[in-house]
Order: sequence, then structure tokens, then C-alpha cells
Amino acid sequence: MIRLHVTVEGSTELRFLKDVLAPHLVEHGVFADAQSVLTSKDNRANKEYRGGFRRTDAYQTVKKDICIRMKEDRNADARFTTMFDLYALPEDFPGYAEAEKATDPYLRIAILENALYKDIWQALDDSRFIPYIQLHEFEALILADPFQLSLEYMEHDKQIQRIVNMVNREGGNPELINNGKSTAPSKRIIAEIPEYDKADSGPLVAGKIGLPTLRQKCAHFAEWIQRLEGLAHANT
Repeated sequence: MIRLHVTVEGSTELRFLKDVLAPHLVEHGVFADAQSVLTSKDNRANKEYRGGFRRTDAYQTVKKDICIRMKEDRNADARFTTMFDLYALPEDFPGYAEAEKATDPYLRIAILENALYKDIWQALDDSRFIPYIQLHEFEALILADPFQLSLEYMEHDKQIQRIVNMVNREGGNPELINNGKSTAPSKRIIAEIPEYDKADSGPLVAGKIGLPTLRQKCAHFAEWIQRLEGLAHANT
């Protein structure tokens, strides 16, 4: 049995992990829990606020949060991973400047994930960390099968069809829908469906699409899931 501790960016990813990914991983001997990144802390009230990156010192806050979790669970059967969006990733993340020079999104992700792993490893001398950054944001998973948006938005057939057409025009690979302020996956959906609710509808639609389709359409996501599925076997 493997305990997998996941640090996610916000409430959308948190719900997706709990409702979709965790039940799947249990079948592979991996028991996953998740928490959002620490945003701020009120020491007087002994209260933490989580969800979304801070505007300043964003990465250092995330790094500290991850390191604390890893120190709290030093067992050999514990693993740690992340689910952060590439879109609007804070500029103080390790490897950011180098990654910005890369024109291939998959190379950009590799640079960032390798730099993140190296930074955590150097801080703790601990190899149990598995970095994952989503290309380009969570809504890429929705674009794997936009027709499933009808689950939540039944009166938007024309708008959903336009989203489908957009994905096809972009080559059919949701992970390559870019990270511009008006062209990131969520922005494309909101342009057609302004009432799109990221935190509630996003995980529901992704769950309706299902992991087989998500893995088929999203190669980097599929690699991550495959690695997580194999954790229990690798530990035997």
C-alpha cells in the first residue's frame, strides 16, 4: 500500500483528486489524499487559508508547504506529488526563466518539473517527490471531450459545438491549447459559456469524460497517471 500526498493548486484540482483520481488509484494500491497550496496563515487564530498561489513569494510558500508534508510522513511507503497549472505559474518557480525560452510546450514542462524535483531533493535529500504540472491548465482535461459540458450546460449546444470546432482547429490536442490571457483553455470555455463554474462544473465534467479518454487525449497527464498507478508495484 502506498500513501500518496498530493499538493494541488486550488479547489478545482482538489475536488478532481478526491472525486475522480483517488477512487481510481485505490484500485492500484495507492491511497491518495490532497490539499490545496497554502495561501496565508493567521497564527493568532491558528487558521490556514488554502487555494491559489500567493502574489509574492509564491514558490517559496509552496516549497515550504511540500517540505513540511514530506517531513511529517517519512515512511518508505509515502509518496508526494503536485498538480499545478502551467498557465499563470508564478515566475519565481525553479526553471521558469529557462522554460520560457522553450517553444515546445512539452519541453517547457520537462524543464519545470525537473527543476522542481531538483529543488525539493536538494532541500530534503528525499527522492519520494513526483512533480506534475498540467499543460496548460485543468481545463485542458475538459477539452478532451467538450461535448460533456452538456452535462452542466444543457442549453448551450451551439456554444459547445464551437468549442469542439476550436479544439479541432488547434490540432485536436488539448494539452497544446496555449496559455495566453485570452486563449488558455478556461478562457476559451468562458468565451462561449460565461457562466462556466470552474470549481464545481470542472471536476464533474472531467469525471464524466472519464480517465480513459483523458489519458488518450492528454499524453502528459497520461504519463503522470501511469506513474502513480505503478507506485505500489515499484515499492514491492
